[in-house]
Amino acid sequence: MKFLFIFIILFTSVYAKVQLIKKENADSNTTFLVIGGIHGDEPGGYFAASILASHYDITSKNLWIVPNLNQASIQKNRRGIYGDMNRKFSTISKDDSDFETIQEIKKIILSKNVSLILNLHDGHGFYREKNQGNIFNPTAWGQTCVIDQCKLNQNQPFGNLNTIASEIRDNINKKLLQQHHSFNVRNTNSKFDDEAMRLSLTYFAVTNNKPAFAIESSKNLSSLSQNVFYQLVAIEEFMKIMKIQFVRKFELNEAEIEKIINEYGTLKINNSILFNFSDIKNNLSYVPLKSDENEFIFSNLLGSVEKVDGKYNLYIGNKIVTTLSPQNFKTLDNSIEKFDVKIDSKIISINKASYFSVKDDFSILKNKDYRVNVIGYQSKGSVDEAGVKIGLKSLNKNFSIDKNNKQYRVEFYKDNEFCFMSIANFK
Repeated sequence: MKFLFIFIILFTSVYAKVQLIKKENADSNTTFLVIGGIHGDEPGGYFAASILASHYDITSKNLWIVPNLNQASIQKNRRGIYGDMNRKFSTISKDDSDFETIQEIKKIILSKNVSLILNLHDGHGFYREKNQGNIFNPTAWGQTCVIDQCKLNQNQPFGNLNTIASEIRDNINKKLLQQHHSFNVRNTNSKFDDEAMRLSLTYFAVTNNKPAFAIESSKNLSSLSQNVFYQLVAIEEFMKIMKIQFVRKFELNEAEIEKIINEYGTLKINNSILFNFSDIKNNLSYVPLKSDENEFIFSNLLGSVEKVDGKYNLYIGNKIVTTLSPQNFKTLDNSIEKFDVKIDSKIISINKASYFSVKDDFSILKNKDYRVNVIGYQSKGSVDEAGVKIGLKSLNKNFSIDKNNKQYRVEFYKDNEFCFMSIANFK
């Protein structure tokens, strides 16, 4: 019997800066490490890594994924807000804002179980050995499998870098979306010919006798889904070479990839608020939050938060999905786990911080332990809106949380403390 162990680990102690996802099996120490997002303006790489983590099952050997190594730069869609992170693997000052991230990813790379490293990039143009114009030329990086040298130590598994890169190139070229998308091997011969590459992640790996490659999809492809397509094709070819068995949960084509990219998922805040990012408005006001130390848990691996001028920008990758303007509370009351509601004449019990569907109307059953505030409902002299039958027409659409004006916040309070929020979703 095979045992599949899937770990999604957010390192908050040993690895405070790096999100490392492990998909492991008990049958092997062979581990494939895939890294996305070292450059914040290369979304093909970090979206491919996140889809690999969320939409693939690994049924033999091990896969480790760092989907968003340079998260701060991803938010800003910049190569590196503190300079080029991929030029800091030789030396780096302790005062550098990237120092902790670099030290942590180095430890991961040097882990004894890591057998091969793949760093994902989007590069300019389409690499060609002969000059064919501004886009197709020898200085371009796009559509390449990049190696720093031809071989590692003779006894190192997967150490024949050029042979592997050539096989990857040939297999990708059998699956091209268009013929001019063809891949090539680019050997930078870093030790002798490329001073900048001697500062890179892959060169750090190979100088420590760790097989390492980079895949560069072209920034001149027509869509992000095409970038991600080629990244995933390359990743799968590496897994085949390493004899890593996998199950992909979608058809590998542009349309399916585009759909996944636009699935932003959900966010849970302080275990008391749940937002589904599908069709959410650009701005939400008076969201009950703690004054500080709020916990944001995204279902999407590329989710992140940035606090600016007291507001919270919520990101998926480099896109701000919505901005929260908070109503601050010093503490939250988490003692209540469920509530009873009458929906379309049927009474049911609902978990806190959830969505509930309504066809015609709903009313929260009265309870001495809490009072209710339905955001968008104009009550007449009442501080508690429990027991009130509320339909869609009685709600002010300006207070909906979605662009279709069908979802409304139902907030629960105990004394003067916020407890939780659930969402009435009218169909």
